[in-house]
Amino acid sequence: MSEITTEIGKRIRGMRKKRDMTLAELAAEIHKSKATVSKYEKGEISVDVETLYEIADALHIHVEQLLYCRPAVPMARSPGDAPGFFAGLARFYGYIFDGRDNHIIPCVFDVLSKNELGQHKVMMYMNCYDLEHYQRCETTYYGYVEHYDMLSDLNLTNQDSPMEKASCKVLAAYLDAPTKWGLWTGVSSRPIMPIATKMLLSKSPLPMDVALAARLKISREDIRLLKLYNMLPVP
Repeated sequence: MSEITTEIGKRIRGMRKKRDMTLAELAAEIHKSKATVSKYEKGEISVDVETLYEIADALHIHVEQLLYCRPAVPMARSPGDAPGFFAGLARFYGYIFDGRDNHIIPCVFDVLSKNELGQHKVMMYMNCYDLEHYQRCETTYYGYVEHYDMLSDLNLTNQDSPMEKASCKVLAAYLDAPTKWGLWTGVSSRPIMPIATKMLLSKSPLPMDVALAARLKISREDIRLLKLYNMLPVP
């Protein structure tokens, strides 16, 4: 079995589990036998393109979420596009700190296709503690990343609640570095209210330890600047 067939199978299984759908239910939706779907998920047989679209429709996801993109493969880009931090990335990671229950929220971003406007489609998997199966997460967002002279801008939509929008502004992304700070804005579900906080983006997974939590928490210096500017700045 090939690496691509195996990885696509893992994604099908992960998304099916996330949707609380049984093998039999998915098989019935796409008019295949339960045994065939099981072989798809195990990577024992490859999935044809039409069936892949049918599976995506049955799972209510974008078909690109089932595709496998090797992390080491650079994303397509044109001169002047994908500066610094984002150059060549097919996947990156994000971390914010949730003060309601004092824990780090890890996120995985997959960079997918590029549209005619030069924007790269991004899938964000939020609150996923098992990076091996990160598609099985609490919330999934889709959207685009755009690059400007001084700013990279991720604009995202909740896959299950299209009315809910979120974004991450990354200043000076043209400067290459292992990590970059961004300002994450969105809507909290408990309680329901607009929020803004720091997000640390990283080219590779970071240990979710006390040191990372300390970096993500709103510091005294952040509060001082908030009072000074009446705004929440990020480093």
